[in-house]
Amino acid sequence: MTGAGADRGAAAGADSAGTFPAGGTSPAGGALLVVGDVITDVVARHAGPLAAGTDTAASIRTVPGGAGANVACWAAHRGAAEVRLLGRVGAEAAGWHERELVVHGVRPRLVVDPRAPTGTVICLVDGGASAERTLLTDSGASLRLEPADWSDALLDGVARLHLSGYLLFSEPSRALVTVVLRAARACGVPVSLDPASAGFLGQLGAGRFLALVEGVDVLLPSRDEACLLTGLTDAADAAAELSLHVPLVVAKQGHEGALVARSGKVCARVPAAAATPRDTTGAGDAFTGAFLAALLAGAGPEEAAVEGCRAGATAVERVGGRPPLPG
Repeated sequence: MTGAGADRGAAAGADSAGTFPAGGTSPAGGALLVVGDVITDVVARHAGPLAAGTDTAASIRTVPGGAGANVACWAAHRGAAEVRLLGRVGAEAAGWHERELVVHGVRPRLVVDPRAPTGTVICLVDGGASAERTLLTDSGASLRLEPADWSDALLDGVARLHLSGYLLFSEPSRALVTVVLRAARACGVPVSLDPASAGFLGQLGAGRFLALVEGVDVLLPSRDEACLLTGLTDAADAAAELSLHVPLVVAKQGHEGALVARSGKVCARVPAAAATPRDTTGAGDAFTGAFLAALLAGAGPEEAAVEGCRAGATAVERVGGRPPLPG
């Protein structure tokens, strides 16, 4: 890591040369590198409407999360031979998050922020049939990732790079995205990106977002994000329009499956897998992780989207955004 002095942060789970910790070499197909957020999720599942000014009974759990970290864990769970993650956390939770990533088969490089705590998200999950969630987000250290946290050596042995869209929502991490995209292009490494949050996208603006992601090869928006980015109300039209800006667009539609679009046209409609939802937190991350694992294994976009839908169905039947542990 370059520029990692005491005032900027130290790396947990990494050596001093800007590479990932020892533990094997990349397979012939290459590794997946995810750059993104590592977050502590507090998931509150409530059976009825929130009662203002008093108590609402809920089941509450604290679990590891973050869109970038979740994608990495699901990619490893769905068979990617080597998955690496670059993220930034506070000192108070660095060890816990590192252990949770390692147990899921991810090789983490976590920069420990000396000034900010680990980001925290309160996930309010409706206990009804949809299990829809509302997020209260304090990004903390996660959006303080910056160019000084990057080394081009992190791309050694990497076949695919994935960026969490949350990186676009702060100035330091936007600068990092620019540096990372330039490095990936120089190495010929394809890049995917998940826009991450319709709420934050609305604040950033569609035009600015599309300018920032120029050079990305695969875009994986939700239906709401695709529509927001294009101003269109139909998800298929929105995916088609976005594919004029990004070569491959895979729009995630929850219980309606996914759309695959290229060159201004939807070329595949993939049905969702059956599921009984408990918590929709991380379902899109599960889709993305499984999709990327399938691409690494040689699948085409439509086949990879089928794998993504299967992982999403598994995710919504669990509390929290991570896959079941190995074994």
